[in-house]
Amino acid sequence: MEMIQKYFADFTVVQVKQFTALKELYAEWNTKINVISKKDMDNFYKHHVLHSLAIAAKFEFVKDMEVMDLGSGGGFPGIPLAIFFPDTHFHLVDSINKKLKVVSEIAAAIGLKNCTVQHSRAEDIKTRKFDVVVSRAVAPLKDLWHWSKPLLQKTKRTIDTTSIPNGLICLKGGDLTQEVFESGCKPLIWEIENIFQEDFFNEKYLLHIPLK
Repeated sequence: MEMIQKYFADFTVVQVKQFTALKELYAEWNTKINVISKKDMDNFYKHHVLHSLAIAAKFEFVKDMEVMDLGSGGGFPGIPLAIFFPDTHFHLVDSINKKLKVVSEIAAAIGLKNCTVQHSRAEDIKTRKFDVVVSRAVAPLKDLWHWSKPLLQKTKRTIDTTSIPNGLICLKGGDLTQEVFESGCKPLIWEIENIFQEDFFNEKYLLHIPLK
């Protein structure tokens, strides 16, 4: 929790309790279903929670926005973002149901009310639209945009002109030159090491493709 509070402040008592409870809950579930590598559990808050919150450092999700976490896995970035933005609804989608069981149980354990899960492939979701799709290291950018674009609302839910445009926000690492070229997109890119001054974030990036 200290790692998060190094970069963020003004959490409510409830948010502090929720963030604090995460490591023990994930450690317990990890003994039953492997959702996080054992070596990463020692750096749980930096490698998973803070990494997810790079999105919150650059983007403000407003009340009643609908955000889908594509390929959520064990709940990242969706769970930390749902704690950070309690007035935004997060829908966590993954094709592996056992991981979503962990997500559901952890969300229930910390009293997270703005989070739902769905066992599905993104391309099979036909009846819902979202303001934003978020994702962390799930697939090449070309595929992420192909899956996300049909799921995005064409108009913004909010009249707040300072809020982010509808689109895809994703976390990626390594040399992105070829991947961005093959996607045919022109994403905005931020180096996360300039957001959080930790060696772990070297060559890790935050990308945003707005829906035009």
